[in-house]
Parts: sequence; C-alpha cells; structure tokens
Amino acid sequence: MKKINLYSFIAAMLVLFSACDDYLDTAPISDIASNGYYTSDSEIETAVLGIYDAMQEYDDDYDWEHWDFALTEMRSDNTKSSNSEGSFADFEDMDVDPTNVYVDYYWDIQYNIVMECNTVLNYIGNVDDADLAEQFEGEARFGRALSHFNLVRLFGDIPIVDAIISPDEAYDVVRDDVDDVYSFIVSDLTTAISYLPSRDDVAEGRATIGAARALLAKVYLEMGNYTDAKTQLEAVMNSGDYALMDDYNDVFYSELNDEIIFAIQYIEDDSDDSQAFSYEFTNEGSKSGLNFPTDDFIAVVDVADARYNTLFTDTDGDEWECGKFIGSSSTVDMAGNDWIVLRYADVLLMYTEAVMAGGESTSDADAVDAYKQIRARAGFDVSSITSVTKDELLLERRIELAYENQRLFDLVRFGVADEVMSAFSVTEEADFNYDSDMLLLPIPQSELNMNDNMEQNPGY
Repeated sequence: MKKINLYSFIAAMLVLFSACDDYLDTAPISDIASNGYYTSDSEIETAVLGIYDAMQEYDDDYDWEHWDFALTEMRSDNTKSSNSEGSFADFEDMDVDPTNVYVDYYWDIQYNIVMECNTVLNYIGNVDDADLAEQFEGEARFGRALSHFNLVRLFGDIPIVDAIISPDEAYDVVRDDVDDVYSFIVSDLTTAISYLPSRDDVAEGRATIGAARALLAKVYLEMGNYTDAKTQLEAVMNSGDYALMDDYNDVFYSELNDEIIFAIQYIEDDSDDSQAFSYEFTNEGSKSGLNFPTDDFIAVVDVADARYNTLFTDTDGDEWECGKFIGSSSTVDMAGNDWIVLRYADVLLMYTEAVMAGGESTSDADAVDAYKQIRARAGFDVSSITSVTKDELLLERRIELAYENQRLFDLVRFGVADEVMSAFSVTEEADFNYDSDMLLLPIPQSELNMNDNMEQNPGY
C-alpha cells in the first residue's frame, strides 16, 4: 500500500494561488484562465491538489477548517470549553449569533473548497490522459459533495454551487431545498465512485472509491435510505482495503493506518501545512481548552474501556482534556496530527445502523458482528451479545467517535436530539434554554447583507 504523504507532494507540486475572501468571488480563477493556465494534465493537477490544500485551510496561523468541532461537538452533550471563551461560549450554550466569526469562516471555507472543485470540473476537458481525467473528476466531485454535505447538515437549505460563477452572479443565488441538495450530493458521489481509484492505486490522502462509498453511505443514512447505505458499506467492508487497528490509540497516532479511509493531512512544525486544533484540545496557552469533554460524557464511559485513556487525559486532578490529537510539535499551534474524516470503525457502526433501518434493535448476525468488533477492540467480552438496540448503538458511536464531529448529527439522525439536548440543557453543567431551532446554525449575516435572496433560518 502506498504511504506517500499527500501534503509533501502538494508542497513539491502545487502552484499556490491567493485564496478568495468571498466564497463566490472567482476573480483569481478568471485571471488564471485569461493567462492560459489549466491547459495541460500537470497544470490541471495543480488545481486538483488545490482542493486538498483548501480542505487544509487556515488563516493567521490557525486552521479555520477544523474549528468545526465548535460547530458540532460543542453544540452537543460531548464537549465544552474550559473557560467559556468569547465566541466559543456561544456554541456550548447553543446561542450562536449570525455574526459569529467562526460560522462565517466555516461557510466561506466550505464554498472555497467547492470553488476549487468547480475549477477542476470546468477544465477537465483539457486533460489528455483519459484515466487521469476520470480520477481528477472523481476527486473534484468527492470534494464538492463533502463540502455540500458539511454545509447542509449544519445550515439546512443552502445554495447548490455546481459551476464557477461570477461575483455578479453571486448576488442572485438562493438557498436550495435540503432534498435537492442531497440529490446533488448523491449524484456527485455516484459519479465519483465510477471514476476514483482504489486505495492502492493513488497517493495516500487523495480521495478513493472507498472514501466515496463511505461518504455516500453516510449521506444515505441521513436520507433514511438504509438499503442503499447498506450496499455501499458492504462494498467498503468487502474491499480488503481497510481494517480496524488493534490498538484504539494507534488510530490517532500511527497515521496513514489501515483504519483511515479519508483524512486531511498535516505536517508537524511546518508553517504552511500544520494545524492548531490539537492545541485547542489541550490546556496550553491563552487560546486553548476549547474542546474539553463534558462531565456528562465522561460519566458514560466505563473506566475499564480500553479507549478511556485516549478519550480523557487528567490535566491537574480536576479537569480532563481530550486525549485524541494531542500534538507533539515544538510549537504548540503547529501540530501535524491529521484530521480524520472517515474511518473503518464508523463504517462498521453505520452498517449496524443500516441493517437496523430505523428500528429499535436488530438481531441480524452480520450487523451484530460489526458492532461486536468495536466492542471487542475496546476490551469487552462480546461472546454473549446476540442483538443490538438503538440506544446501545448510539452510545457506542458516542464513545468510539468522540471529538470527531459525529455526535450532534447522530442525535438528529436517530431522532433523539430534542430529548437528549433538552435534558442536557437543564443540567448545572449546561444551563441554557434549549429550542429545536438551535440544531441548525444561522446563515452568516455577511451572506444576508450581500444577497437579498438569502433568508435566515428560523429562530435567528
């Protein structure tokens, strides 16, 4: 299996272009096109690599792309900040204002990724090598689908941006219905699956058929399409490309491992390709301690669980840090830990969910076996398990995938978000007035100011 670090490859090949301040401002792309760029296979590959570079995006030495733990984990019962700092307190209190800077950043960055993908698709006809053309198109469609998926789950109705558009056209976009957005995502991923290579046939870190299938399965689960989700998950499970790591801790500290299906890669102590989210998960410095486990979460994890010491690190006998993604760089805000987007443990748990198909439990042998693999790695005796309930599956997902931005979406998808978050909101630890409108983020005020066609979400 190839173990080429994608971002070392990007550093060697990628022609860096100025990032757009606005997500639909395509002036830099027009300038490039007017100068005759994107006319050869190698030039278009720089645009493909630009997609991954955009996923890695950060500004002022911080990677805004992965502040998404604030938009997801901190708006669930999983995590909180250590000191209720500034705008981050808004997320843990589920009281996010449309002017919140991190909501604005996230929106811009996701649409910047979409712009990079659309640039590739716009010039794909200039690729001479037919196999490369298919691969590049698959990568672009995967990236575009992933960003639309990130946005639709957080904001609801969003604009579908399926081509390069001019700044003037940006003033006329409208929010498309959630169902239409999901149909668009499915179409992109279905095409990507037909074009993308397997894991062995591409540099590690680039999109693969396995990544597209796993993401499509997750999309289908959000849509309640359990049959098609199961089909995609079975294809990933039968591919032989992925397997659980024996040690849970190794998933996060032995990178490019067999469990990783898709991750955004970083390089330690590299001013261009490092990240700061590891720093924010710890108790170091003035801008850290932003993604600490809640007491509510700690209480549901058995101390005998083999994952416990990776999930929780006791900092001073009183406060617990997240033990995943702890950086070891000489500069604390320039860590090299990869950000995991899709991994095989999630695939196994999604498979159990797909077989359960919205029911309260399943005794299907294959679905139970997938669940048991996760429990067995955690150090538990699974010999007597013959069925899995919805509550057991939800709890297992909470523990296994903690801090990986899954919990809020799981609560919504399992239909228990109102129940769980209402109960959590009245605890001494949380203490906010929960309303179901809080499950969606506000459309950034900057977008409303720019475009009269954009409407705000209810409750804001």
